[in-house]
Amino acid sequence: MQVAAERPVHLHAGIQVLSFDRRSFHGSGARNVNGHFSRLALAILFFLTLTLNASAETVAQTARKWGLIGPWSQDCYRSKGAVLAYEIASDERVVHRRNFGDTTDESEVITAKVSKDGMLNLRTFFPSLKQTREYGLIMQPDGTIRAMYNRNQKNEHSIRDGKFTANGNPTPPQYKCK
Repeated sequence: MQVAAERPVHLHAGIQVLSFDRRSFHGSGARNVNGHFSRLALAILFFLTLTLNASAETVAQTARKWGLIGPWSQDCYRSKGAVLAYEIASDERVVHRRNFGDTTDESEVITAKVSKDGMLNLRTFFPSLKQTREYGLIMQPDGTIRAMYNRNQKNEHSIRDGKFTANGNPTPPQYKCK
């Protein structure tokens, strides 16, 4: 019994569709696919960058939206005690003014970000201390705020988990003054 030889079948149409080459379906299909994917990847990266930059809030917008702007104190009606105020300057910078009664200072809030748990994380440069500090504030259900952490650039904490590291006492609530 004789076996007939099978002829190979050529599927040029499938190769032509995948080659992305309008001049010919032979030759540089893989090179053209890579070129198209490279351009596509660059375009996606460009649009993602635009989208991220467009959605990023300024420090002032974040602070205002979170409810930080204004004066805060442990007791707004007492003549003693610190008043910590956050204000938006004319150039949209957030200024942190501290008034301890006998001394005052002014610092700039460099960054403000809200984490998933609602904590406002601030990075502030204190010229009087010659250091940048990072601290987190949480808004409580009654509208007061509490410092949950405060640390310097060396990661040395003065407040950790809502307690002063020096004595273990919880940080006091700050009330918004009018």
